[in-house]
Amino acid sequence: MSVYSETERNLQEIRSRIRAAEERAGRSGTTLIAAVKYTDAEHIAALAKLGVREIGENRVQQLLEHREALQSLDLNYHFIGKLQTNKVKYIIDKVCLIHSVDTLSLAAEIEKQAAKRGLTMDILVEINSGREESKSGVMPEAAADFCGEVVKFPHLRLRGFMTMAPRCEKTEDYRKFFQETYQQGLDIWTKKLHNIGRPIFSMGMSESFEPAIEEGATHVRVGRSLFRVGQTPGDPTLHQEDFTA
Repeated sequence: MSVYSETERNLQEIRSRIRAAEERAGRSGTTLIAAVKYTDAEHIAALAKLGVREIGENRVQQLLEHREALQSLDLNYHFIGKLQTNKVKYIIDKVCLIHSVDTLSLAAEIEKQAAKRGLTMDILVEINSGREESKSGVMPEAAADFCGEVVKFPHLRLRGFMTMAPRCEKTEDYRKFFQETYQQGLDIWTKKLHNIGRPIFSMGMSESFEPAIEEGATHVRVGRSLFRVGQTPGDPTLHQEDFTA
């Protein structure tokens, strides 16, 4: 089976599952971000032909390589991984949204590099919903104050929140982490920031995007299940470590 036909089959399955989750949630319009950490330019090009324009990158070097190889395509690049401050300058004018802002030093560097180029950078604050020491993200109890500091930077535009739930054995077990992030994010958005409109919630990956959508996700980051040859997106042999951002 060709790369295109395999990618098309996987994408159709994922889109069907997204629509079903949206129906259960009573809403629509979820943005699918293709997390491309484990794939190549050929697969991304196949996705683009199928209408997927939102590309999630975890690594700066890989992002630059993909952009170079796919410069003829109209793609929107999101940075969804851990971003080091010394790498900000390489991507500041190449991504539409940074999902993983979790320290003031990183926010300050994004501000510095954005100011140099005369642009405003859209960002999400990453919340460590599982309070895992091994993962990045602001602890939930510190998120409101952190957001209050981030919005003081004139060249940053806070658009919402991102979370990566802990690994769970059952799909339903992810739900509580998305519920908490959604409710906390709305509370911060309306009470702390007094923002008008609805925030972005980047929640859910290949093993968890359905409960994430049901609990308020506006953007889902789906990875290897889009690209695995010979396996369908719902294959139970796929594990969370295959999709980590």
